Amino acid sequence: MTAPFPSATVAPLRERERLEVLLLRRHPDLAFHGGDWVFPGGRIEAHDADGDPLATARRAAVREAHEEATLRLDPSDLVPFGHWTTPRCRPRRYATWFFLAPADAPARADGQELVEARWWPIEDALAARASRTIRLPPPTFVTLCRLRGHTLEEAMALSHEERILPKIVPVPGGECALYPGDAGYASGDPKLAGPRHRGWYLRSGWRYERSDEREPDS
Repeated sequence: MTAPFPSATVAPLRERERLEVLLLRRHPDLAFHGGDWVFPGGRIEAHDADGDPLATARRAAVREAHEEATLRLDPSDLVPFGHWTTPRCRPRRYATWFFLAPADAPARADGQELVEARWWPIEDALAARASRTIRLPPPTFVTLCRLRGHTLEEAMALSHEERILPKIVPVPGGECALYPGDAGYASGDPKLAGPRHRGWYLRSGWRYERSDEREPDS
């Protein structure tokens, strides 16, 4: 089994009439999530090392935001918003720190791996995914679902270091990804009654469920 690559990403946020997030569109020819809209991010490099893993990940996320989108962020402004590890069933795996950061500046895609940069109202990005106008990786989708409906101040107060290793279960019409805290996570059985923390990734549409947070369908 391939060991996951240590990585870091940051969701830059700004407040206009609604909370907005910066997303970048990956070059459609890339093998990994080609054409998808993502947050700035990438692998943690040796020169990002800064004392401890979380500080190192912050430095990597700041570096990637500048290289990929010309954003200059202060590492001290980044708050952790979870740590995702690609499921074991996937051929290419990453262990990625997700951060949030306030950022109110123009952005420009690097023109190589990233071909477009855009500030999206979060509701609009989720609506565009629901209409299949854009594509999002599941962790990006979940992050946007969790940020929807919040102000910038509220979003930045959501800081936590939750670790998520999805368990993927085939279901009619697609997949169910079980996340830690779901009643079915240990057994891999989505039919078990109890708390919910899961994503439904179906051809008919995507939906995020979390019992301790009220999340709209998308």
